[in-house]
Amino acid sequence: MSTTTPPARDPPRTYERLLDELRREEAALARRADRVSTARLATFAVGALLAWGTVFGDWMSSWWLSLPVIVFIGLVVVHDRVLAARDKVSRAVAWYEHGIARLEDRWCGIGARGDRFVDADHLFAEDLDLFGEASLFQLLSTAQTQAGEDTLASWLREPADRTEVTSRQAAVRDLLPRLELRERLATAGAEMRATVHLTTLSDWATAPPVLHATWPRVVALALSGLTVAAIVAWGTGTTTSLPMLLALFAMVAFAVSFRGHTRVMHAADGPARELAVLGGVCRVLREDVYASPRLSALRAALDTTAGEVHQVARRLERLVEFHDWQHNFMFRPVAALLLWELHCAFAVESWRARYGAAVPEWLRHVGEFEALAALGTYAYEHPADVYPELVDVDGPPVYEAEALAHPLIPTAVTVANDVTLGADPQVLIVSGSNMSGKTTLLRSVGVSTVMALMGAPVRARRLRLSPVALGATLRIEDSLQAGRSRFYSEVLRLGQIVTLARAGPTLFLLDELFHGTNSHDRTEGARGLLRSLVSLGAVGLVTTHDLALAEIANRMAPAARNVHFDDSLVAGKMRFDYRLKPGPVTRSNALAIMRAVGLEVTATEDGSD
Repeated sequence: MSTTTPPARDPPRTYERLLDELRREEAALARRADRVSTARLATFAVGALLAWGTVFGDWMSSWWLSLPVIVFIGLVVVHDRVLAARDKVSRAVAWYEHGIARLEDRWCGIGARGDRFVDADHLFAEDLDLFGEASLFQLLSTAQTQAGEDTLASWLREPADRTEVTSRQAAVRDLLPRLELRERLATAGAEMRATVHLTTLSDWATAPPVLHATWPRVVALALSGLTVAAIVAWGTGTTTSLPMLLALFAMVAFAVSFRGHTRVMHAADGPARELAVLGGVCRVLREDVYASPRLSALRAALDTTAGEVHQVARRLERLVEFHDWQHNFMFRPVAALLLWELHCAFAVESWRARYGAAVPEWLRHVGEFEALAALGTYAYEHPADVYPELVDVDGPPVYEAEALAHPLIPTAVTVANDVTLGADPQVLIVSGSNMSGKTTLLRSVGVSTVMALMGAPVRARRLRLSPVALGATLRIEDSLQAGRSRFYSEVLRLGQIVTLARAGPTLFLLDELFHGTNSHDRTEGARGLLRSLVSLGAVGLVTTHDLALAEIANRMAPAARNVHFDDSLVAGKMRFDYRLKPGPVTRSNALAIMRAVGLEVTATEDGSD
């Protein structure tokens, strides 16, 4: 069992030390696998020689063939176990390599991207880069199953209430020091991510049986026994070949009449491997004792009347492995005589009848555990990040951040800022020149809110907030397929955000309001929208290049306030400090950027840009 004592909080050195140890172990297991493989080949050669001597040389009894067959089967089992151990260590190696990549900010392009969760109509997922390449999901996810990925994705998309967040935070704190547990969790997964969709897996587990009667299974066992007995009797000269031929004929006829067994085994192959991953995760969860009530409840739920979930899942995996034995050319004749595939199919159907209905619930528990473990991994690798303080307030929601930064930006280059929203002010109007950091600030606020309300620590020195619904317009695009312009798409999204604000506390992040219309309509529309959101008690940030919009804050004070980012031109190059400052911006850098890239632009008659 892994210890609950926190390891030294030096993730880079810890990961590198463990990675070196695992690489040595991986190499040793690879050498052992090669030796066993050589022994298998030698045993096969000896068996072939004895077979030649029995059939053509007539100088020894056929019973001597059983010795190399038994040895060969034993070596196959040993070889499989060594390969499984090597693959397990290889997965641990890959897990620590991925961890080091995250610590060194090389994680982009490694791991699951979560593309299947992309939804252009979601109120903030695309705006905040929650899914896809270089996304928050790719940074956070260490899940080995689709159940874990689905749970993590749902937590990213759906902010939780205060009670739920508090429960998740306690579980994440409990998991944070358990580095050994997280390694075992990673190695419990398959070498390649399971490809069976969760709905398909649940449907397979709960579908009506294909082979459901009891008598065919009894008849199959009887025919297998009679066939083997008849062959032995003929081989020892006790009887003629007629009983053997009759038994073989009856066996073939019976097998043909139950062709469904092939379909049963083919259908079980994928789910068995997915459930093997699930079983391994369940075993990891069951091996520890937890202080968190949430983790303790998950642990207790993964127990059945017939044993723990990992034991039950392993039984199904063994049935599929037994079925795969018949693909070995030495065992294939024996499998045919024993009706091997049919017996495996009956056993699989029996497993489904007994445990299939519980599979969806197992998946839910495993998904939750993996999602919590992913947040625990993030917390361990980012010791400077803090757990937000969640508060319930009367009036507008609260968002107070000190030294807020974006977790997807490398720590070495990130610039932190303070952001405060609440009753005074409810709205920050962020002005500034191109590339000065306005949109990054909005994304930092949005991502920190998402992480806070999923139970994760955030990239800040302190964060205090109340639970909110979230809406954003940072990445609104036109749609040729839907026949919508960017302006119309933005208006639709803004309507959804107003609906959110009417329903409860809301945080909005609006980038370049009404960018697709003229200056007069943009100003009047922005003023009306912000007054409406403020009257509904919502809080948020609005970015703009248009200094006319900055005047809105003066008219709406103290509910609204101007802040800005500025820049400087040094030796013909733009320089940004990315520091948030009070008041509106007083100048633009657009013409300077044009000149910097070689465009010929002129100043106005008064000499200004």
